[in-house]
Amino acid sequence: MKHISILVPEDAVLASIDDPRVMFTAVNDFLHAMGRPRYFDVKLVGLSKEVRLHNGAFSVHIDALLQDVLKTDLVIVPAIGSDFNSTLDTNKGLVPWIVNQYENGAEVMSLCSGAFLLAYTGLLNGKHCSTHWMHANTFRSMFPDVHLADKKIITEEQGIYTSGGATSYWNLFLYFVEKYVGRDIAIMASKYFVLEMDRYSQSEFTMFKGQKEHEDDAIKMAQEYIETNYTERITVDQLVTMFSIGRRSFERRFKKATSNTVVEYIQRVKIEAAKKSLESSNNRVSEVVYHVGFSDPKAFRTSFKRITGLSPLQYRNKYNPAAQVSE
Repeated sequence: MKHISILVPEDAVLASIDDPRVMFTAVNDFLHAMGRPRYFDVKLVGLSKEVRLHNGAFSVHIDALLQDVLKTDLVIVPAIGSDFNSTLDTNKGLVPWIVNQYENGAEVMSLCSGAFLLAYTGLLNGKHCSTHWMHANTFRSMFPDVHLADKKIITEEQGIYTSGGATSYWNLFLYFVEKYVGRDIAIMASKYFVLEMDRYSQSEFTMFKGQKEHEDDAIKMAQEYIETNYTERITVDQLVTMFSIGRRSFERRFKKATSNTVVEYIQRVKIEAAKKSLESSNNRVSEVVYHVGFSDPKAFRTSFKRITGLSPLQYRNKYNPAAQVSE
């Protein structure tokens, strides 16, 4: 039997505590109904016997105090509130226990923004992880030694699992169940919880918001110019001349401030505008290409699929099915 310890930190997101409990206990029920032994022993663990969440609206009563859990097989770190510095400081007492369990052979799984708490332990340094796409820029700023794979729903590296944004952690649960219990049970769980199997990317859900939480005013002005004039053909040379900065220095400063090259940033702004057009209008893809300032339809489609994981037509059919436009 695999022992699962679901942490209950201060300022945790309640659903990300209860959902893994529901998934893994349901798997036990499936196995029991088939005459097979239950596989998971699930416990809620924390520093105190009761943790009040969401401004006291909910109370979570834990099954075991951390000091009483000497050995576990999987530590689950749930999502936490977005005031990350304060939340991490409040929960720093969890860090030694998480590190100790990992060093003693336990696997560790973070859900959504729980990656911030996991990264705070230092266990993610030099490794890849995912988190909610909305917090990607903040995460990179706070944890530069971690390789953020924010397009992915699931990462696994050296016994550490992470998931993308919000409810994408359900796909991580399915992945874990398949790995340890079998694909037949994972499929059963996917049907029971009405989940799509084998989803690995959160790219299609990402809304690009240029990183502006930096102190380089010239680069901020360049970002704002790009976002205001995305319908035009914008070049690096044009921006360099406009802001009177040497090209090499401009490109270095832009990358450092935004985590994107200038060309990547321009493309992502254009693609974000294209997504909004496809979601809300009846424009043909060829018209959208023109409106967002791409001169080459093939290059547009290539960039669109690279960034979103879907073709422009697939994207519109998914998010704007009422738009009956033939291509």
